[in-house]
Formats: sequence, structure tokens, C-alpha cells
Amino acid sequence: MSTAATPSVPRPVSFGLDTFGDVSVDAHGRSVGHAQTLRDVVAQAELADSVGIDHFSVGEHHRPDFAVSAPDMVLAAIASRTERITLGTAVIVLSSDDPLRLYERFSTLDALSGGRAELTVGRGSFTESFPLFGHSLQDYETLFEEKLDLLATALRERPLSWSGSFRTPLKDQELFPPLERELPTWVAVGGSPASVVRTARHGLPLMLAIIGGSHERFAPYVELFREASGQLGTGILPVGVHSPGHVAATDAEAREQVMSHWIGQRNTIGAERGWGSSGPEEFDAEMHHGALYAGSPETVARKIARTVQDLGLDRFDLKYANGPVPHEQLMTSIGLYGSEVIPRVRKLLAQGASDAAMPRRSPGR
Repeated sequence: MSTAATPSVPRPVSFGLDTFGDVSVDAHGRSVGHAQTLRDVVAQAELADSVGIDHFSVGEHHRPDFAVSAPDMVLAAIASRTERITLGTAVIVLSSDDPLRLYERFSTLDALSGGRAELTVGRGSFTESFPLFGHSLQDYETLFEEKLDLLATALRERPLSWSGSFRTPLKDQELFPPLERELPTWVAVGGSPASVVRTARHGLPLMLAIIGGSHERFAPYVELFREASGQLGTGILPVGVHSPGHVAATDAEAREQVMSHWIGQRNTIGAERGWGSSGPEEFDAEMHHGALYAGSPETVARKIARTVQDLGLDRFDLKYANGPVPHEQLMTSIGLYGSEVIPRVRKLLAQGASDAAMPRRSPGR
């Protein structure tokens, strides 16, 4: 399968920030706790809104290293303190949620925020919510398939009639408050061809979670999604990418600020999943050549621009929290991303910059 074609005319691209509310530390390395981390996330979203970032999304987790377990509550607080930025999820674990309750929570958020809510749903790479809310991991795949079908139906049909295996049938059901517009709803995919085709079948935008390795290896999934969308008659659907990163004044400063936190989080999760241990070598490989968008504004902008061009993206979201990075450093990263990185990326894309114009230099070299 060939790589995704680069559009001959630059398409509008939007830029977002994602966080799981990684429980942070203060300047002395002491944990600030879950409650303060949540308050800090709201302040981070306020800053993102003020520096012109398009999207702000929070992800759902139920474990000690992440503070956000109820994304809609966090987003409601953010809605009251922002004006223009969209308010989304990265992601909601749809398999262990109720699609109709989800609809009503986000139709409420959309009403209160003046039409700024959006959803990104996924199966979730973390599975703590399954036993917590009474679901069997044996149903991991079938739960998501059925609940995605119900959610997609609920978003498009009024009144709602539907039947499946995990709940009683619905007949001419109304949901409240009704949406005043079509709610943007993305499906997050980690790299399964079947998941890509399923997303196309439901006529929903695709959000690729690229958390390691080169972005180029995802080009076949983008092409598959566009081919499947064309064959299924669902039209040209947006494609986005979610990847980790951190912006500082220089490449060296970004490395110094985030490396130990990134490695610590990688090893904590890796120990749970049977991965080998990580260290500076892996961090540097991801920073220089992989899916870690860390460095100065110039370094990060050029790397994002290459990714957008190579995959023909409509959206790029930077997961700006990577382990317990202090709040002050996250605020600096957000400010630089909005005020310097995004304008540079837009300029590079508008110029139709080629690989020759954007040399693939490694951070720190």
C-alpha cells in the first residue's frame, strides 16, 4: 500500500492539546496530588484558549498516576473559564460507559459552552474501568463495537430505535437535552486495520494515537481509511493524530525537563504490561526520530509540519503532559505551542514546504 498522498493545495489544519491530568510534582519534586492537578488542568486550558489553540481534550483514566476520571466534569469547569477553544475527550472509554448517558452529558456540555463540545471515543489501552464498572474484559471488542454503533445511531437519529446484545431494545426514544448541532465525534485508533475500517463504516473522523516510532508507518492506515470511506460512500472524513511532546526554549532544555518523567512513566506502564525497561537511549530515539515532539519551537514545528504533510492530516493534537512534569513547565510549553509552534507550522504548510525546505535535523544537533 502506498503512502498517503500530500494534498496539492494545503488544507486547513487545526491544532489541539491533550492531557490525562498526569499527577504532577512541584519544583522540589513533591507530588501536588490529584485535586491540585485537576485545578492546574483548568488553568492550563485557560492559557491554551488565550494563546489561540483550537482544541483542548482530557482523557479518562481510573488509576493513581492520572487525575481525570470524569472528563465531562473537568470540561464543564473549563467551559466556564474559556471563550473559544473546543472541549473534548482524549479519550472516553466507550466500552465501559453508557452511550446514551454519554450523549446527554455532552449535549449538556455543548449547550452550556455555546457549541464547543466534542467527543473522541475509543476502546482504551488502559482497562481499569472494566472491572470497576462491572464489565468483563472478555467482551472488550464486542462491547466497543456495539456501543459505538449505538452512539453513532443516537447522534444521527431522532427518535432513537435500536437493538443489541448488551441492553434492552430502544423504540422511539428521545434524549435530553437534544443537540442543537451535529456533535463532532472522533474515533481513536492505535493501529488496527479492522478498527480503521469500522470507523469509516460509521462515517466518523479518525484520530490516530501515535505514541511511539515513526509517524510514517501509519500512512497505510490513513490510505485505508480514505479508501474505505470512499467505497462506503461516507465522504471525505477528517484524520487527526495524537502524539506526546513538550516545548521549551531550546532542545536541550526540553530534554532536561521531560526526559526523567517520560522514562519513569514509560517504565511504570511497561512493568504492568511486560515491556522491557526504558532509558535515555529510547527517549532520545523517540525525540530525534520517533513520535515524541519535544524540543524548541522550531524543532517541534518542523516535526509537526512533516507529520501533517506526510499523512495529509486535518488535525494534530499534542499530548503535552508526559508524567509528573511541574505545572509551571507545562504552562511554558503550552504558551510556546500556541504562540510560536502553531504559527510556524501554519507558515510552513502554507508555503508548501518540502522535505528539502524542512531538513530532518535531530534535536540538539
